[in-house]
Amino acid sequence: MSLHNLKDVTYFKLNNEINRPVAGQIPLGKDLEALAAFYRENLEPNLVRFESVRARLDWLIENHYYEAEFLRAYSTAFIEKLYAQLAAAHFKFKSFMAAYKFYQQYALKTNDGDKYLETFEDRVAINALYFAAGNEELALALADEMIHQRYQPATPSFLNAGRKRRGELVSCFLIQVTDDMNSIGRGINSALQLSRLGGGVGITLSNLREAGAAIKGYEGVASGVVPVMKLFEDSFSYSNQLGQRQGAGVVYLSVFHPDIVAFLSAKKENADEKVRVKTLSLGVTVPDKFYELCRENRTMYLFSPLSVEREYGVPFSYVDISAEYDALVANPKIKKFPIEARTLENELSKLQQESGYPYIVNVDTANRANPIDGRIIMSNLCSEIMQVQKPSVINDRQEYEVMGTDISCNLGSTNVPNLMASPDFGQSVGVMVRALTWITDHSHIGVVPSIEAGNSKAHTIGLGAMGLHSYFAKNHMYYGSPESVEFTSIYFMLLNYWTLVESNKIARERDARFDGFEKSAYATGAYFEKYVTGKYTPSALTERLFDGIFIPSAADWQLLADNVKTHGLYHQNRLAVAPNGSISYINDTSSSIHPVVQRIEERQEKKIGKIYYPAAYLATDTIPYYQSAYDTDMRKVIDVYAAATEHVDQGLSLTLFLRSEIPDGLYDWKTSHKQTTRDLNILRNYAFHKGIKSIYYVRTFTDDGAEVGANQCESCVV
Repeated sequence: MSLHNLKDVTYFKLNNEINRPVAGQIPLGKDLEALAAFYRENLEPNLVRFESVRARLDWLIENHYYEAEFLRAYSTAFIEKLYAQLAAAHFKFKSFMAAYKFYQQYALKTNDGDKYLETFEDRVAINALYFAAGNEELALALADEMIHQRYQPATPSFLNAGRKRRGELVSCFLIQVTDDMNSIGRGINSALQLSRLGGGVGITLSNLREAGAAIKGYEGVASGVVPVMKLFEDSFSYSNQLGQRQGAGVVYLSVFHPDIVAFLSAKKENADEKVRVKTLSLGVTVPDKFYELCRENRTMYLFSPLSVEREYGVPFSYVDISAEYDALVANPKIKKFPIEARTLENELSKLQQESGYPYIVNVDTANRANPIDGRIIMSNLCSEIMQVQKPSVINDRQEYEVMGTDISCNLGSTNVPNLMASPDFGQSVGVMVRALTWITDHSHIGVVPSIEAGNSKAHTIGLGAMGLHSYFAKNHMYYGSPESVEFTSIYFMLLNYWTLVESNKIARERDARFDGFEKSAYATGAYFEKYVTGKYTPSALTERLFDGIFIPSAADWQLLADNVKTHGLYHQNRLAVAPNGSISYINDTSSSIHPVVQRIEERQEKKIGKIYYPAAYLATDTIPYYQSAYDTDMRKVIDVYAAATEHVDQGLSLTLFLRSEIPDGLYDWKTSHKQTTRDLNILRNYAFHKGIKSIYYVRTFTDDGAEVGANQCESCVV
């Protein structure tokens, strides 16, 4: 039966029966029936089989499906051993959605799309062999982590590993534009090239002079940031990955930029078509000073980037606005524009209510926590990547006179419930770091030299997590309870510890450190000060959850600090929590670390209609612990994210989920009411005071069942 012939299948019908309660009970068994039917009716008749592992690999190489070089690093006997290890794991998907997603999106198919050439075990094997690069011990270990779903590479890595005709292995990119036409032109070309490669692109426009600024002494002639936004949007629309997927990008602007109101207005539904951006995402970088001015209900000043750069000698993004605010206001050479701080605060909330945008990056919070010498000026398409950058200087020939550093994102995720069951938590994390290190070492984005320069110097990776709510429910913890918050803190402390241990090992093995290590808080030991106190150990609330798992003591942290000061770290950055999409489905777990939206999630799939996905471990005893995100006090969600943030050197993609009608009592308010800008202002300020580095989408569930801000970009989610 062809993959395209859906006439006689029963698995969709069986899956849809989950949504029809029987005697008041959810018929979860129907999903398992749908899974069995999918194997029987779809996979079995359409899977191409071979007489042996060697015969299969030879055929796939000869027919240009797999690369040959990485497989030559292993003997046939070893590859057969690895496949035998995978077979012994007896892997089975646990839901219809997991199997459907894998075979629809990840499994290699024949050129005509009619037959499957890979099972899940095959894709795991190729990932393990590819990322181990001839290291047999690592290949076996990585295969074990993936087949037991303790580790999941990001979609670009998992999908493309080993394929002859493949895209890039990295998820997204960050570039910056400075205040000259050469940089703008180079930035647009970079966006075109990066979008072609398949990654989401983040761009900062904060350095550009405002509309009406002077050009060559002529006042009132600059066009400002909005026309540049339109150019980037058109670039992403044009460069659409062979027509398979729309290119995607986000532009960031400082809240102190004079074009901030026009920037926000360009996303409004009623904006003039000449300026309206429909597909481009918006983000705003917000220093501490903005929160202070709003709190005190003061007039704030927006500063001309051109005059600031002339005074300070660096692009606007690299000036600490909070520290320099009073001096900027007092300086007559700085062109400035007054606006009421709360008026702008309300504009942010109004747009978030209407569209889910803008993302918010608390840029001073991010820089305070940043252990690296340099400045974080922006984030990526999903707001979890936060790394230092340096500006480039482009000449009239579009060449780099000064090569700056930009960013590529090398991502993967731990599966919380499964990693907590690992025979060796630390060893598991070490294997994951090794796999991600191969990706960063072999990512050469030559079309954008500043990204290649940044990656080659920093060796950054971003290990994250998914399945946190699944773990809470499985262990009968309410999301946001004190127990869940403490668990989150200890879990991410362990990720931090073991990624540091492995990065230090790699630095010793290679006698190599990331560029600028000697100027970092790791080299001075300042980074470790809070850990050598022995503060981060489970209390009576969570001791049972960490039974049998090594918890580093103050002495362990001190030993690690000493080793790092002596031998360094290979990776400038190690941790980042992305908003997992498809990979959380194939891992049969909740997405990222936020609450589930529904106990039985309803997804609209192209051509086939609705698919229902029951939450992992859903049963009579876990149902109470699967409260919808829309019925959860977002302050509790922020508390959980804050607990993780303390240990994550980059960022976490935090989505806020709100109902258009706020129920009575949800936020300790005595009456229900329509969601207001005040509600969002309160939550943003609460997040800021809890140390949250960024807010991704604001998703609003409306009275008619629609979701505002639910259009999550699949170019960047891992």
